[in-house]
Amino acid sequence: MDFTRTVLARRMIRAFKPNPVPREKLKRILSLAQHYPSAGYSQEVTYVVITNKEKREKVRKLRDLRSDAPVLLIPCVSENIVHDRYREPDKIRSGGKEIDWPIPFWYFDVGCSCMLIFLAAVNEGLAAGFAGSVGIFNPGLLRKELGIPEHYEPVGVLSLGYPDFGKDIPSPSLKRGRRSLKDFIHREEW
Repeated sequence: MDFTRTVLARRMIRAFKPNPVPREKLKRILSLAQHYPSAGYSQEVTYVVITNKEKREKVRKLRDLRSDAPVLLIPCVSENIVHDRYREPDKIRSGGKEIDWPIPFWYFDVGCSCMLIFLAAVNEGLAAGFAGSVGIFNPGLLRKELGIPEHYEPVGVLSLGYPDFGKDIPSPSLKRGRRSLKDFIHREEW
């Protein structure tokens, strides 16, 4: 599939067929997701991959996750890894201090990795969706259930599988439409 078609075919899916995702497809998707940009090449993103039916059910029940996907991916990010990287000799600023972080780049990085999963899924004939409430509103639940180390923050749950378009209900928010390109782009200044 060409890149433009892949991007335009990507959408958040909430209904999946029960068919298992072949291990090779999952490996290709995760291998591509590993190519996200990372601050200082700190590589602070990791995933918990859940294919076991009982474990998926436990995660779904934590926050009423309504996805029936055969694979759940929990993207996790470590702010500590970025700070540690930026205290290394090649990244330390003059004066011996780490840079200030007015923008937490680690969240940008995990978002980029998730987008690579969304696009790679489409390329593999699969679909994915994101549910942030489980990770965002109570990351401790996922951390405890999945044994995630304290310095990693689970940021949500990605559902992955073969889309069941017949059962999928698109978000009502889509009725708002996409804003115009002229509202999206500001040239030279706002």
